[in-house]
Amino acid sequence: MSLVICSLLWDAARGGKQAVTYDNDGYHLVRFPYTSDQESYDPWKMHDPAHGGGEPSKFPDARSGLIWPSHDGWGVLSALVFWEPDSRPNEYRARFVRDPLGPGYDSTATTDSAPTGGGQYRSYVWQMFVRKGTPLGFKVSARDTGDVKVKTPLMHAQFKLAIHTDVKVP
Repeated sequence: MSLVICSLLWDAARGGKQAVTYDNDGYHLVRFPYTSDQESYDPWKMHDPAHGGGEPSKFPDARSGLIWPSHDGWGVLSALVFWEPDSRPNEYRARFVRDPLGPGYDSTATTDSAPTGGGQYRSYVWQMFVRKGTPLGFKVSARDTGDVKVKTPLMHAQFKLAIHTDVKVP
């Protein structure tokens, strides 16, 4: 079975803190640079600044948060996020989204969790069918009492897609 992979990594130690800006859905689309350093891997050009039309995207614009599947298939999505220390949030949320910037917005695998006594480090995995031409994004949110959105900066993030391209059918 063939497998195509896109693996993105962003780290504040190399690129500065990622400011959190909330979209209309109450989530921040995590952004990733268009480089192959820091363990990023994209031989299929699923994270290409030319995707999405018009002018090429530039990190950290919203399109820099997208992976564009190169093939139809069974996608295994995974993500990792480290939050800056902040005592205000009492809940951390994350979700994978199909077409997060377009009319086909479709969130899936939304997860929420309470803060831990130490650092706020979370990893996520979800599996679903992916389609060439429908971008994917990883979105996060930190919330305080009353569902107030807190702009706690990110320290580290990763977003990965592995597509099984040879899905058998009966």
